[in-house]
Amino acid sequence: MQRIRTTEELGAVIRAARKRQGYTQIELAEAAGVGVTYVINLEHGKQTSEIGKALHIAELLSISLFIEERGA
Repeated sequence: MQRIRTTEELGAVIRAARKRQGYTQIELAEAAGVGVTYVINLEHGKQTSEIGKALHIAELLSISLFIEERGA
């Protein structure tokens, strides 16, 4: 399991999954109902990317995200 600490790391995971599944940025944007600029910004880790849209794209690409509490 890969730990995601930054928006850049999340973007890299999204980009790798998109490419592995053969989507172009345009095709992914259309499937997610967002603009291609949003996908580009998400993949580059732009911090203003809306989390709801990012979660939707992760779901479309079959990426599971988990929350794990750190030691108490």
